[in-house]
Amino acid sequence: MPSIADQLPEHRAYLLRFARLQLRNEAWAEDAVSDTLLAALAKPQSFGNRSQLKTWLVGILKHKIIDILRQRKREVMLDADGGDGSEELEELAFRADGHFAERPADWGDPHQELESRQFFLVLEACTEKLPAAMGRIFLMREWLELSSDEICKELALTPTNLYVQLHRARLRLRECLELNWFGSRPTML
Repeated sequence: MPSIADQLPEHRAYLLRFARLQLRNEAWAEDAVSDTLLAALAKPQSFGNRSQLKTWLVGILKHKIIDILRQRKREVMLDADGGDGSEELEELAFRADGHFAERPADWGDPHQELESRQFFLVLEACTEKLPAAMGRIFLMREWLELSSDEICKELALTPTNLYVQLHRARLRLRECLELNWFGSRPTML
């Protein structure tokens, strides 16, 4: 069985893609991945084969990303709502009474779809298409699993603004997934 050091290069590209999605800064992403790989090399005994190596590395990377966001929060520029089209999307998606204008497409068996690697590739591509500020907030909440309070504190947002940004991100992701995955499987973006 190859050592952890021998297996790290095959996971680097995935880790870098994950870090880029969250940080939206090439240099910061490179730093986070380098720190992750160094941490894995420094303490390979902490792996212990309790999970897949990739899962363990992503866990380390999440902490490195959070550290970078905290260290560099003054450098991160989050635009105010710059007219990202979410209002128009909501008008098209919902009637005045709050119900869907059109019934959502049948998404099939969600558990089976979640197991699909292609689904995650499309989800990742859809996430990359979110506006930078919205994408960062969504990823902090859903992928890094930070609490709403932590996100509000880190990004100096009000809870209402956070809720609105997450709502808009989910609407855009839903639309993107319906177009690129559930509608006519799969057309890569």
